[in-house]
Amino acid sequence: MLEQPPTGDQQRPLADETVAERIASRAARVHILTGAVCNNNCVFCMEEDREQRYVTNSQTTDETVKWILSQHEQFEEVCFTSGEPTTNPRLHHWVKMAKAAGARCISMMTNGRALSHEKYAKRLMALGMNRFYISIHGHTKKLHEGLTRTPDCFEQTVGGLDTIARFKRFGIELHTSTVITKRNLPHMGEIYRFLRSHGVDQVVFNVMQANGRADTYFDLIFPTYTEIAAVARSFLDEQYQREQQVNAVLVDIPLCTTEGMPDINRGYVEAYVHYEHEDTHGLLTEEMLGERVGGQDGELVQIRRSDLDVNARHKRAECQTCKYESACEGVWGNYLRRRGWDEFVPVV
Repeated sequence: MLEQPPTGDQQRPLADETVAERIASRAARVHILTGAVCNNNCVFCMEEDREQRYVTNSQTTDETVKWILSQHEQFEEVCFTSGEPTTNPRLHHWVKMAKAAGARCISMMTNGRALSHEKYAKRLMALGMNRFYISIHGHTKKLHEGLTRTPDCFEQTVGGLDTIARFKRFGIELHTSTVITKRNLPHMGEIYRFLRSHGVDQVVFNVMQANGRADTYFDLIFPTYTEIAAVARSFLDEQYQREQQVNAVLVDIPLCTTEGMPDINRGYVEAYVHYEHEDTHGLLTEEMLGERVGGQDGELVQIRRSDLDVNARHKRAECQTCKYESACEGVWGNYLRRRGWDEFVPVV
């Protein structure tokens, strides 16, 4: 039997809240790494190092999950992610554990294909999962599958959207993530309207991180931030002629490039932490490693999203004069190496 979960409105932008205020007040969620296997093959996947990811993520056990869940009160959300969670046979058990631990918001980042099987999806929801982030990168089969490089996945993903949408009356939340590329950028409005017609509560347009395959195929798929912002402004201007509230957010793009865009429709992804058995990316100093010890026997290390930002994003002296300096996370180094600083102008 499905229960009415608490609302997730705290994650939706408020109309009277500035983007800087929203970023400053956001609470962290905890990610539980579910594995290294994915049944899509996205051209922009930032997790290109599958062997290392397998070493890291395959160490997640019932005991690991149990300890992480014992810390859940520190976080507003428990999210199963990395690889494709639905390929992990322990997922349902871990969701049940999260519910038993008292987690109020239990979510999953997924390509949604398995959710097209209603029995499978209903079991997840019955066990406690109440928010779904489904990745979909186009409003047509050709566009989506051209980016996922996986034949016949579009119908399954859309089927997953439709399955979850049927259960929204029980308080289930349905969000989507669309990674912006040169191919789908011109179709931002069409994608938004398509997804909303399938019951999506919030459409998130993610600007790529220039890591993994997004770095490998950078020149082929990565639009400039300026191009992305221009199309987003045009889409929003048009969409606000159609409806009073546009439930779309453009995230992970320097705020100076999106100046003039409604604050409710721009920002960064939520802060999050996850736990590894070692700092596989070498992000932490020895002192920080000592402060981040976790697990029943001290075998885990807490990695925060901000650790990646500090190591891979950059600001220049001029950024200190920008009104967004405290809220802005900077520019990816791999992006700057190719395109430089010219398009980033401080907003004063």
